[in-house]
Formats: sequence, C-alpha cells, structure tokens
Amino acid sequence: MSGHPNHPPDYGYGAPPGSQPHGSSPYGTPPPQGYATPYGAPPGSQPYGAPPGSQPYGSSPYGAPPPQHQPQPHGQSPYVPVAQPYGAAPPASPYDHKPPKEQSSSAASGYPPSAPNYSSPFASLVPSNFPPGTDPNVVACFGIADQDGSGIIDDKELQRALSSYNQSFSLRTVHLLMYLFTNSNARKIGPKEFTAVFYSLQSWRDIFERFDRDRSGKIDSNELREALQSLGFAVSPLVLDLLVSKFDKTGGKSKAIEYDNFIECCLTVKGLTEKFKEKDKAYSGSASFTYEAFMLTVLPFLIA
Repeated sequence: MSGHPNHPPDYGYGAPPGSQPHGSSPYGTPPPQGYATPYGAPPGSQPYGAPPGSQPYGSSPYGAPPPQHQPQPHGQSPYVPVAQPYGAAPPASPYDHKPPKEQSSSAASGYPPSAPNYSSPFASLVPSNFPPGTDPNVVACFGIADQDGSGIIDDKELQRALSSYNQSFSLRTVHLLMYLFTNSNARKIGPKEFTAVFYSLQSWRDIFERFDRDRSGKIDSNELREALQSLGFAVSPLVLDLLVSKFDKTGGKSKAIEYDNFIECCLTVKGLTEKFKEKDKAYSGSASFTYEAFMLTVLPFLIA
C-alpha cells in the first residue's frame, strides 16, 4: 500500500487533455473558425474589409508607404507629409465627393469655406424706414446728410450728421458704429440704424457726463469701470488697464480717456461681448470658437 487512498479516475483539478468534453478546447488555444473574437484580442490575419492577399501579421499594413528599397513614385517625397496649416478645412471625406461642377469656387481654390451661420461682413445693407414715433429732429438730421435722397448715407455723411449735434468722432469710431448697428462692413446706414445710433449716443453721453464727476472732459480708470458696469459690462482690472492704455490719447500717460474715445471703447467692449455671448449659450463665461469664427469675430474691430 502506498499510504494514500485510491482516487477515482476523474478525481483532481481538471480532466486530462484527452478527456475534455466534446467541443471544448484547452485554455489558450485559438477559437474555432467562425467564433467571435474575444474582446481585446488582436484581429485575425484577414479582418473584414481587408484587401485580398493581405500581408501576414506584423508586415506593413494596407496602404502603408512602400519599403525603403522600393523606388518612390515620381515627384513623391519619401518623408512624412507636412501637416495641414492651422485653420485649414479638414480633408474631404470620400463619401462627400461631389462632381467638379458642383464644387464651390472656394473649395476649388484651396481656401477653407466660410464658417456656417456667419454671413459675409461686407453684405449689402437691407433698406429700412424710420421706426414709428421717431423724433422729427432725427429724421431731419438724416435728411440733411442724405443729399441724394437714396435713403442710405455713407461713413462721411454719418460723420457730418453727428457733428451737427455736437457728436464729433473719428472715421474709425464712425466705422465701428456702422458695423455694430448694421452687422456689416459695407459702411452704409439707413434710417432705422441711424435712429438706433442717435439714441444710443445720447445715452452714452449721459453716462459719460455722470461719471465725469470733476467735469474735466475725461474719465479715469475707476470711472471707466463704473461706467462700463452701468452698461452691463464687468471687466477685470487687467482688461481695464488695457482699455485705458489703448484709448488714452496720451498713450496711457494720463490714465484717462475723453468722450470720443470713450464711445469707441464702449463700442469695442459692447461688440466683442455680444459676439461672445452668441456662443456662450449657457451664460457660463466660456465659449468655444472655430478658428474662422474667431477671426470673423475679432477682425472687424481691427479693420474698422
């Protein structure tokens, strides 16, 4: 006797390989043909959709550049292709291919298409009329400027019209006014937009005079901050310093801005804030812009 009890043939951890149940396979053997591949396992040598006669596992994948010993096609660089320039349109999907006659001129020229939902900043102005109840003085002021009776006045005519009401501005400020109230860089304005400009300037003059407490004709940084807050714009101290240094006629030495530059400052803050809020749907203080949308938002304020 060996000192150990006699165990039945099936006793012990796992049956011997020869006695596995019908259809089962030992651990680690590949699944039979037709069975699903386990999650995380490498694909088979011939995955669905692979080209006929695909290379064995570990060789160059389908579509890879030819090996070094093979000559490159004429004119093709052996180096990695240069990445697309920042802001360029993504490569077109083969499923989105259109016949050449249907492609736009921008696509044919290689330039990225315009961002969706953004109209051209140089779109023509839609004709308008004075709103009901408009002050007759506003109507008369517009009529004097509109000497050809077209119902549209340009930037220089608007500048002269505002000057007649003691509202003298540079052409840059006039251009910003026209852009914000027409949403176009066409530099034309009609009766409806002119009325809005006229009343807004009256309101901003009242605000400037309210915060120009020493009647110096200028407002300093603290007064500008309070004035912007009264208009609904809360800017940080860093942004405030940048605004003062930009719109101070002395280049930031006096740390104060005069009325005409105050208007340009308000137009810039108002315009950029409104454009930003269009993207900040949740009013969270953050927004996402595509590259072109960002450029179309900022550039009109730089080229005014």
